[in-house]
Amino acid sequence: MVTRVGMEVSLALADAVKLTQPDVIAAYPITPQTHIVEHLAELVADGELDAEYMPVESEHSAMSACVGASAAGARTFTATSSQGLALMVEVVYVAAPMRLPIVMAVANRALSAPLSIWPDHSDMMSVRDTGWIQIITENGQQAVDNTICSFRIAEDQRVLLPVMVHLDGFTLTHVVEPIIFPEQDAVNRFLPRNRFPLPLNPDRPVAMGEFAPPFIFTETKWAQEVNLRNSKKVITQVWEEFDKAFGRKYTPVEKYHSDGAKVLIMTMGSSGETASVAIDELRDEGMNVGQIRLRLWRPFPFEELREAVKDADVLIVMDRALSFGGPGGPFASEVKAALYNQSKKPKIVSYVISLGGRDVTVSGFKDIIRKGVEIAEKGSKNEYEIYGVKE
Repeated sequence: MVTRVGMEVSLALADAVKLTQPDVIAAYPITPQTHIVEHLAELVADGELDAEYMPVESEHSAMSACVGASAAGARTFTATSSQGLALMVEVVYVAAPMRLPIVMAVANRALSAPLSIWPDHSDMMSVRDTGWIQIITENGQQAVDNTICSFRIAEDQRVLLPVMVHLDGFTLTHVVEPIIFPEQDAVNRFLPRNRFPLPLNPDRPVAMGEFAPPFIFTETKWAQEVNLRNSKKVITQVWEEFDKAFGRKYTPVEKYHSDGAKVLIMTMGSSGETASVAIDELRDEGMNVGQIRLRLWRPFPFEELREAVKDADVLIVMDRALSFGGPGGPFASEVKAALYNQSKKPKIVSYVISLGGRDVTVSGFKDIIRKGVEIAEKGSKNEYEIYGVKE
């Protein structure tokens, strides 16, 4: 029997981590991810989770501990947000080329200054080129499911890469939602024990990640790139197997009323559900509009995106981050690049929205879509549009 439990999404994600039976959790608190590692600490202290819980002195130390634990063959988890991710980033870059299957939840939050504890995607964009697999979630169920899937993906010996699970801070982490939890036995069948092929062993000491001179460095980076791109096949396979096991389907680009729609809006993260309501209302008003949601940020799903937009005339891309001094939103820039050489492609309108957690309502998304269609038809003097800015 399927049972839904109403609970805060941060706590639900921590319970999903518990189901994966990690060996090591390295933790440092930062709003709005703190409830994740606090709840994991409670589970360990109460004897409900048999794991080594390491409360460290900084986010930099948290990722350093994860690197060491993962290299020794431990199933390893951590979580962070915003400025914590920024402090951690030096070591985040280390994990991927060393092929360490760490899983990290990132509660997305604006980067300062000015200080903000509210969500946008500036922290996510700051780490897009670190070599990690990155999955975007839209609600609590997706956060729970993709946390479990991430361990399976990361530890697959065809992959051996770290994975970030992104969820918007506060608007997702701190809300109560109905969550379906799989049974422990079902998770055990879906997620085998970690079999890291090259664990560190004090009896056979080796050097890892040591100095690489110019004559070999390019080849190491190319190998990293090939491995990350090749991981997409495994990611989609794991999602298909998750669907068979638990009845919930995930794809790199998810579609909502998009087949045959001439106008599409593209979203990532929790704002996508509000946008879906706007799509429903506009369709009731007779507008031929649909939505596509990005679920996989890295590796970027080029083929799936091109297929999803091939019949559209207008594509309105929603960014929650700003590339300062550049073309506007980094998400839209990547979408434009992915479609650049296509013989048939929609006109792309770039919108920056919701910086620092500012709400965009259903009516706001309807305004954006209508204005986006007008810009596609008539053009604009701007490289991009920023919604709701007070001039």
